Amino acid sequence: MTRWTPAAMPDLTGRTAVVTGANSGIGLPTALELARHGARVIATARTPDKGAETVRRILREVPDAWVEPGLLDLADLASVRRFAAGVTEVDLLVNNAGIAMVARQLTRDGFELQLGTNHLGHFALTGLLLPLLAARPGARVVTVSSDAHAAGRFDFDDLGLERGYGRMSAYARSKLANLLFTLELQRRAGRAGVDLKSVAVHPGTTATNIVKVGPLQPLVRLLLKSAAAGAVPSLYAAVSPDVRGGEYFGPGAKLLRPSRAAHSEELAARLWEVSAELTGVRFEQLAHEAPADPDR
Repeated sequence: MTRWTPAAMPDLTGRTAVVTGANSGIGLPTALELARHGARVIATARTPDKGAETVRRILREVPDAWVEPGLLDLADLASVRRFAAGVTEVDLLVNNAGIAMVARQLTRDGFELQLGTNHLGHFALTGLLLPLLAARPGARVVTVSSDAHAAGRFDFDDLGLERGYGRMSAYARSKLANLLFTLELQRRAGRAGVDLKSVAVHPGTTATNIVKVGPLQPLVRLLLKSAAAGAVPSLYAAVSPDVRGGEYFGPGAKLLRPSRAAHSEELAARLWEVSAELTGVRFEQLAHEAPADPDR
């Protein structure tokens, strides 16, 4: 089987994509290739300067690209709401932005930073954009997780990790949340009859700013795959006609199997309800099951 590359991407003219964290890491080549293949791309960053620089970098590669910056800080729910209110149409949402293995901090809303940024911010953004996604045939939500999710654990009585904090364990928990959200979104969309594919990806260990190893950084970056290679699973999940909702792809667009915990519908449903309570985003379009088809 020939390995899939972005050269196989279809013409995306007429489609609008939102890519979070598009200013660096795998977000930049993700946004670049979507724009190269005709999509209108809203490339988000946390500051206006980073957003403007992202647009300039993409236009240097693809002078006729339709790309615009979006100001979005996933660690601030007010920022998420402001950004979502300015979006008028979207066919594809790539929940790409993330932080990893930082010292314990809180978001502006008081959430543990890695869970708040990697999961809760994207949960809220997806819910706020859902009415627009549901209005577009063949809409997709691609969420970047990690194989680190297999080590993730949830204690709903200590979501702030006040009883004990580990940089890696907090990261793993946030990546498990990404997969639980992806699969639960697909289940709820299916029950509600919403035409939406929710897909997760693991980019592999890439040479991006999320990997910080001090003075060894230049050497380690030589040993890791490029950000462009790390973006391949996201791009495949975003555009391939062979993708089905609820799937999980890794390096080389290889189909992966999530951990046992990620498949727990009970855990996913509880996380969903807690996330809705914490963010105030309820996904009303998914609240009711679609009526049965009498011809089926």
